[in-house]
Amino acid sequence: MMSKQTIDLNGKTILVTGSPGFIGANLVIRLLSELTAGRVISFDSMNDYYDPKLKEYRLGKIEEAAKASSVSHVFIRGNLADKALVDRVFEEYKPAVVVNLAAQAGVRYSIEHPDVYIESNLIGFFHILEACRQYPVEHLVYASSSSVYGGNKKVPFSVEDKVDNPVSLYAATKKSNELLAHSYAKLYNIPSTGLRFFTVYGPAGRPDMFYFSATQKLSRGENIQIFNYGNCKRDFTYIDDIVEGVYRVMQGAPEKAVGEDGLPLPPYAVYNIGGGTPENLLDYISTLQEELVRADVLPEDYDFEGHRELVGMQPGDVPVTYADSEALERDYGFTPKIGIREGLRAFAQWYKRYYGDS
Repeated sequence: MMSKQTIDLNGKTILVTGSPGFIGANLVIRLLSELTAGRVISFDSMNDYYDPKLKEYRLGKIEEAAKASSVSHVFIRGNLADKALVDRVFEEYKPAVVVNLAAQAGVRYSIEHPDVYIESNLIGFFHILEACRQYPVEHLVYASSSSVYGGNKKVPFSVEDKVDNPVSLYAATKKSNELLAHSYAKLYNIPSTGLRFFTVYGPAGRPDMFYFSATQKLSRGENIQIFNYGNCKRDFTYIDDIVEGVYRVMQGAPEKAVGEDGLPLPPYAVYNIGGGTPENLLDYISTLQEELVRADVLPEDYDFEGHRELVGMQPGDVPVTYADSEALERDYGFTPKIGIREGLRAFAQWYKRYYGDS
């Protein structure tokens, strides 16, 4: 077990980049509802990678939570690639805890738009690390991804596994984040924890994720493509489980220590956050369809078979993702618990409320 420095989040200034993104917004709402003192800063570029209205919707939810909270909330619209702005935010607010969730997401998008990934995931993250160096923080928590495991055949995926063979640029940038964080932890004694998220889903999620885009297509009467002929397994993780994991990790930073050479031992750790029970893609789709009918998004007599196309594997995709979350359980007492039926039901009900009969 890695020893942890306990961090009381109350009364602290916490910077969450990538809020009002999907995970960021839910995390900020959780912080605003749980903490009794302090300040939360949201930072995001609000880019149009997907419908900005969803980000505005989440920002509205954050503002509602802020009104009911004794914690103050500040939203800064900006890009992590803007080093002067990042430095200014750190200089003005001096965050004690930083959660870096801002990143260009998506495996397939990285094939057509590589430059965006370099700017956001590498240059942007470098600016965060530099700012943490200039304005020391108690804990830097950052998003990695299950994509770093690439085509690893050994399952479940353990953080001890070698991850040197990314199959997409997105995965390569996430692995690079871990390497950069390790070097800054070693050189400048910055306590940092990377989190490898496994297929996050839930209400007001990302429309580029399969469950969301499939719902939109089915509701328009279009066909959905099922990759690798349905022979995929995914460790789907419901948003509330992800937020619970991040919230706990924020409160336990890798402890600083000195090695035999008198230099810092890097206060550095990486964890998986995944359901630990990979679901067959076809079972997941069937559950989604049942819940869409139940929520009255789709009619009971909807011809699902007529709207399915089984197709081959997509470039950059992997057939299986499967998290070994033992280390998270050991060090933070947490394992994701919410199953796909409960999670997809919550999504379908939200979808019906948000989109109505459109």
